[in-house]
Amino acid sequence: MARNVVHQFSKFIEDWVPAEASIAIAGGDKYVSYIPGSHDIQIRQGQPVPLGSITERVYSQKRRVESMVDESVFGIPYYGVGYPLEDAETGFSGALTVILPPEYSFKKHKPLSFIIGRKDDLWIPISIEQVIYIESKEKKTFIYTEDGCYNSKFPLKTLEQRIPDTFIRIHRSYIVNISSIKHISRDLISNLEVTLKGSEGTVLPVSQSYVQYVRKNLGF
Repeated sequence: MARNVVHQFSKFIEDWVPAEASIAIAGGDKYVSYIPGSHDIQIRQGQPVPLGSITERVYSQKRRVESMVDESVFGIPYYGVGYPLEDAETGFSGALTVILPPEYSFKKHKPLSFIIGRKDDLWIPISIEQVIYIESKEKKTFIYTEDGCYNSKFPLKTLEQRIPDTFIRIHRSYIVNISSIKHISRDLISNLEVTLKGSEGTVLPVSQSYVQYVRKNLGF
């Protein structure tokens, strides 16, 4: 096990997280280190990573995850911030989770109610409900509505953290408004694809790395 990696991250995080926070580091399918704070969810070293935990979500989404987790996972609710960990030299692959009291969820910014989009030389406030999907392409972000396509100055990752949970990430390049989905089907080689409502019938692919996430969150 890459103990040096675990130690380095543990010491780094200890220096800046709040005193009430606990820190969990996982490698593969189990936890390899746990530093309890005053909000202690009592993870044991060597304990398997459970379904629904922040660590499991980091693994499935392959990105930073920040969310509430109810008591059904560890018996104690918590607000977690998880980060993927990779070390090419040692081959270590895992996740680090900062575990905070549930009230931290109320300190976060409220979800966006509108996004500013640019079209030509105009900046236009777009109600979040009007957004059909958001695309990242060639280091630019595009917002699609029934009225057309707009540019956003924010990267997809930033918008993903601020838009409400009525949107779902289906691909590293696409976030979709769930209410704009007409149906989900399989293509000729059995990959999932999303067909959107509207006269154009836009079809977007669900990447393999997001299939489990999409199925779990949409319940199929």
